[in-house]
Amino acid sequence: MTGGPDLVDSIAPSGAPRFRRAAQRRAAFVSLAGLMAVLGIAAAAYYFAMRPVTLRVAVGPVSSDDLKVVQTLAQAFNNQRNSQIRLRPVPTDGAAASAQLLGEGKADLAIVRGDLEVPKNAQAVATLRKNVAVLWVPPPSKVKGKKAPPKITKITQLAGRRIGVIGRTQANVNLLKVILKQYGVDPNKVEIVQFPANEAAEAIRSQKADAYIAAGPVNSKITTDAILASSRDGGTPTILPIDLAEAIAQNNPAYESAEIPAGSFGSVPEEEVKTISFAHHIVARKGLSESTVAAFTRQLFSIRQALKNEFPLAAKIETPDTDKDATIPAHPGAAAFVDGEEKTFLDRYSDFIWWGLMLLSAMGSAGAWFASYLKKDERNNNSSLRERLLEMIAAARKSDSTEELDQLQEEADQILRDTLQCFEHGAIEEGALIAFNIALEQFHNAVADRRTLVMSLPQHLQRTAQLRATGTL
Repeated sequence: MTGGPDLVDSIAPSGAPRFRRAAQRRAAFVSLAGLMAVLGIAAAAYYFAMRPVTLRVAVGPVSSDDLKVVQTLAQAFNNQRNSQIRLRPVPTDGAAASAQLLGEGKADLAIVRGDLEVPKNAQAVATLRKNVAVLWVPPPSKVKGKKAPPKITKITQLAGRRIGVIGRTQANVNLLKVILKQYGVDPNKVEIVQFPANEAAEAIRSQKADAYIAAGPVNSKITTDAILASSRDGGTPTILPIDLAEAIAQNNPAYESAEIPAGSFGSVPEEEVKTISFAHHIVARKGLSESTVAAFTRQLFSIRQALKNEFPLAAKIETPDTDKDATIPAHPGAAAFVDGEEKTFLDRYSDFIWWGLMLLSAMGSAGAWFASYLKKDERNNNSSLRERLLEMIAAARKSDSTEELDQLQEEADQILRDTLQCFEHGAIEEGALIAFNIALEQFHNAVADRRTLVMSLPQHLQRTAQLRATGTL
């Protein structure tokens, strides 16, 4: 007797190999389909994890330098190969409106002013720029027949005077009040008038105030134009030093002590002047993905230097304060980039991949068990057929009639068809088929031997056996 495959092939000249090959092809197809499904899921997960994410950036006001910076960054991000982040500017009326949109969840990022109320769900990603407060007094007017008012040289002398605030935002008015209070000047005893930035130069030339304040970068064009407009009759404006800058910063964490370098605004000031500064921040929603913010921060600082020649304001972007006591806490994604702890794709998703493989393995095992359970009845039926075949072997050895042997052979053929069908359905394994082959071979041998014996008997004994088998004798 030969090995397993030969035994299986010997069940029937053409049927068994065909059924076995079909079962093997079906198993291979199922395995291939499962592998393709796993690869498809992995590819889909990688695509969704790595596809570009578009972030809405609230920034304003319209035509401001902040909006221009964001628009420049958005264009640069779109042109960058393999960019994971896209930006969509959402223009607003100003930093306060931008902060409100972020707080309402209508923006993913926002440009906010550090000395305004920051939403509770805001976390710092970068410092867009630093601003300094510039408080100056125009030179006295030389008008014949009119006595010039006392020259203002100190902030304490601003009581009872009119002060012009450059810009429409209430934040600049609040900044002026903070400075006045620190010097003991009651803001209610000062007349405050605001001028839109595009009307400031004309208002200053018309001498509509005794002193002016502006807030912006050291090289701000708006502040420079306003100071130059203050020059008259050959005189130059005087920038009032804020000597109590450290005290203001201590009482108001949003502000810092700073200096205005000599000659920052044309020929003004003649020497370095002390003042206070505050920052404009790029903040993100607290719930924004850590990996998304890390990718944005990485792209932001990788492209910053490339844009500084085209757009100098981009070079002023700085990393956020990652200290735990920072005024605006840093977003974990930005902090990971700054601290060099940014996670790779495998670091972020290794747990999901591992659990996914475990789940697929469990699902495969459960599926195999369920399939096996569904075929339980078919296996039991095949076992009973095999037992019946063994009984038929004993019956064939005792048979005295060729007709009875023919009936047993027909039944064996039906059992063979049922068994091959079970094997094709996967209800029985090849080992069970080999066992069935042994029993079938024994049955064929028993039938052949008995048929030879019966056919060798005299005709009258054959007729007697047939009558006895049919029950007529």
